[in-house]
Amino acid sequence: MSAGAARLPGRWHDAAYGMLGAPLAMAALPLFVQLPAYYASHVGVALAPLGWVLFAARLLDMLQDPLFGHLLDHSAQRQKRWMALAALVLALAFVCLWNPPATPQAAMPWLVGMLVLAYGAHSMLSIAYLSWGSRLPDDGLRAVAWREAAGLVGVIVASVVPVGILAADPAQVAARLTMYCLFFAAVLGVALVLLLRQPAPPSVAAGQPLRQALASLWANRAFRALLPPYLLNALSAAIPATLALFFIEDQLQEKALAGLFLAAYFGAAALGLPLWSALARKVGAVACWRLAMLLSTAGFIGAAWLGPGDRLAFLAVCLATGAALGADLLLPPVLLARVVTGRGSVGAAFGILTMLGKLALALAGIALPILSALDYHPGQGPGTSLPLVYAALPCLLKLCAFVALGRYGRRYPF
Repeated sequence: MSAGAARLPGRWHDAAYGMLGAPLAMAALPLFVQLPAYYASHVGVALAPLGWVLFAARLLDMLQDPLFGHLLDHSAQRQKRWMALAALVLALAFVCLWNPPATPQAAMPWLVGMLVLAYGAHSMLSIAYLSWGSRLPDDGLRAVAWREAAGLVGVIVASVVPVGILAADPAQVAARLTMYCLFFAAVLGVALVLLLRQPAPPSVAAGQPLRQALASLWANRAFRALLPPYLLNALSAAIPATLALFFIEDQLQEKALAGLFLAAYFGAAALGLPLWSALARKVGAVACWRLAMLLSTAGFIGAAWLGPGDRLAFLAVCLATGAALGADLLLPPVLLARVVTGRGSVGAAFGILTMLGKLALALAGIALPILSALDYHPGQGPGTSLPLVYAALPCLLKLCAFVALGRYGRRYPF
């Protein structure tokens, strides 16, 4: 009894840390998956300029991440203030993004400004959150498990509720989206208060100057060799994420089931996390991640041949690729923690990793102008260009990541 009671405070701290993963995920999925479809289909923004706006905003956001990481390395004692400010900006920008001006001409600059604010705030809060977790006792394994579980719950909520709102009566979309935004802001506020009431973990010594920290990371061959497979794999996931709603609505003609498909995808990722963790302990993190890449490739190969009415086949694709996503979430931070030994530069290292993820999302935005050049238009129904860009191109990128990770594993057998 007393032993169990002694463990409760530690478990509470782990849970209090992990809860912030839910609202961060609730913001990330709409920003990167549902927002393009909303502005194209409901606001009337043309596909090609929308893609270039997404590319530019995400590229700018990407360049901030190492700077944010470096700033946090040097101001760990003010981390709570940075997190509170970032959360406030994120909540306000998120509400504004889903309430744009009525005309496409006015909506475009509004989208640019709000995206820059939302991306920047989300990045600052996420990097601070990861840095906090990296300084917890015993590597924060239980806290990280709470974080990933809460994040997947947030993803499932964000995959079902906004999609259901967008598929409902157009006259009610604006009011319901505002309610969802307010719900998100409330969840974010509660989770942040739970975290910030906890004592901050001990800070390490101030990191090196930015130039020196980046040079030190670049001199780390194992860290440097991890970046190409990570970027290729992230790009192979970012392209279908950007185009998922277009594929479901036009290629499959199953708009009403979009929320179910997304929930199945992220639910499979949640269920896959403990399985990948167990497998990684047996075969190693690199070998485990490569197996997940093969599973994802098999799923997208199947998606390339789907058309109207293939709902069960696409559900199987969502389950396979979603399960593989669990490995993508779990294993790169594990490998990063093993190769980055300079604790004072851990924030910069996580900043670089998130920067590459943002680069992948930025490059994925170019998929929209590519589709426009291939004469695809939202709402036109099934065709050949959408499966080519949504499924075939990610397969090629995933196989390139598989090869690059194999070379990495031969040199650094983790």
